[in-house]
Amino acid sequence: MATVHEELTARARSWLAEDPDPETREELTRLVEARDLDELAARFSGTLQFGTAGLRGELGAGPMRMNRVVVIRAAAGLAAHLRKHGHRDGLVVIGYDARHKSADFARDTAAVMVGAGLRAALLPRPLPTPVLAFAIRRLGAVAGVTVTASHNPPRDNGYKVYLGGGSQIVPPADAEIADEIASIGSLADVPRAESGWEVLGEEIVEDYLDRAVSVLTPGAPRNVRVVHTALHGVGGATLAAAFERGGFPAPVPVAEQAEPDPDFPTVAFPNPEEPGAMDLAFATARAQGQGGVDLIIANDPDADRCAVAVPDPGTDAGWRMLRGDEVGALLATHLVHKRARGTFATTVVSSSLLSKIAAEAGLPYAETLTGFKWLAGVDGLRYAYEEALGYCVDPEGVRDKDGITAALLVAELAAELKETGRTLTELLDDTAARYGLHATDQLSVRVADLSLIEAAMRRLRATPPVLLAGLTVISTEDLSRGDGSLPPTDALRYRLAGDPRQGISEARIVVRPSGTEPKLKCYLEVVVPVEDASDLSTARATADWALGALRADLAAAAGI
Repeated sequence: MATVHEELTARARSWLAEDPDPETREELTRLVEARDLDELAARFSGTLQFGTAGLRGELGAGPMRMNRVVVIRAAAGLAAHLRKHGHRDGLVVIGYDARHKSADFARDTAAVMVGAGLRAALLPRPLPTPVLAFAIRRLGAVAGVTVTASHNPPRDNGYKVYLGGGSQIVPPADAEIADEIASIGSLADVPRAESGWEVLGEEIVEDYLDRAVSVLTPGAPRNVRVVHTALHGVGGATLAAAFERGGFPAPVPVAEQAEPDPDFPTVAFPNPEEPGAMDLAFATARAQGQGGVDLIIANDPDADRCAVAVPDPGTDAGWRMLRGDEVGALLATHLVHKRARGTFATTVVSSSLLSKIAAEAGLPYAETLTGFKWLAGVDGLRYAYEEALGYCVDPEGVRDKDGITAALLVAELAAELKETGRTLTELLDDTAARYGLHATDQLSVRVADLSLIEAAMRRLRATPPVLLAGLTVISTEDLSRGDGSLPPTDALRYRLAGDPRQGISEARIVVRPSGTEPKLKCYLEVVVPVEDASDLSTARATADWALGALRADLAAAAGI
């Protein structure tokens, strides 16, 4: 034990010698003096890995945590990568949210870029991630960085990298940047400027807002009442300004969650999909009185995602959260109605409904791996969405998911339907009657021990299921081998035969480890034919039963 203690203490003291942050120095000093071997081992057992999601992790001292040392090294690796690829004086735009340390990490990044001979520009204040993605394209930058952990817990932060064009990094750029980070020696060898970067003015926000409202149809109805929650993130002011500029009534904010707060005091997880996260929004909507609110819109903390809830008297809350696949279909239908042209795209874990909407409209369709880093690369892209509440409705303006412009289009669609006495729910019913009911659900298992996820994937690969919910598995694809059209990824895809006796025409399951959270995620879809709208209640009951049976059988097969 003495040897282990001495080794960990030596690593910690080496770290302390170059850590520029007094807070993490004090924290690590306490751990060393307390001889807390478990905590020291957890922090010095390796390094946070830089990948296609950049960096994300818990704040704290040490190479396995997010801190200024890790960020300075990441910035230096990115700068070296850009210089190696000919961008010796290119512009790097840097954005950040309101999480703990975000502003510090953003300034450190600017200092490293200027120290490396590049130009750097900071956004004027904590702003939504889509503003950063827009600024990269608007200013012709060679790269961008946003400091955010999106909807992760308060203790986390992250570092997401975009290259020129405003798209997130994809292989091999991520591995090349990781190699550059690994080659950095002492932090003292990383030049860091004391000044020389630009702080952009509010004009960049004004330009973003002008572009955002350009997705709307001039003269279209705007009479829709919205309750909005920013979930303690940075989206509140930007969304309110976009709605005002677009001509909508001012959204009613959820007061307790309207202002940025890095501690996210009213939610366990600041993610609209998590149980309880929308309770205050539902309460705010109910407080407006009968018929007072048409729609609830929620953004995640960095406002690149958009959640939608619709009135539903049949629920305890009086409101129903729409699934990402439902909002994805609604936006696609609205864009087709607006005569959008170009490729519609989604991911392998999202509903197959988009392919049918695109086919009927005579539009190209593409399917990618999970994440907007892949969707953004689709040729001729006009619209993209992923089931995790991410929507790109204006790829020429923001080539990434954008919860502000998506909210504008959802509000426009709701207002147009309201003008004719109809609702989003009724449009979803029409869609089901037209294409069949495409019902989706998730089996999502959060773990403290990542080895449990690895064991579940091994088990499924070793003993592939042959029957799930009474449906025959007709194909099993191990996407880690690649399928010819997709790069390899750690995922399994099952296609299941329909069963007319059960009233199911097809089904699909995708299983993968989450790329940003300690979760095993299983994405389920069943398709139930619908003869006419009168069959919808029966179709939904069939889909609910089938999805429940699939969850249970898959959990048993995976040992989770």
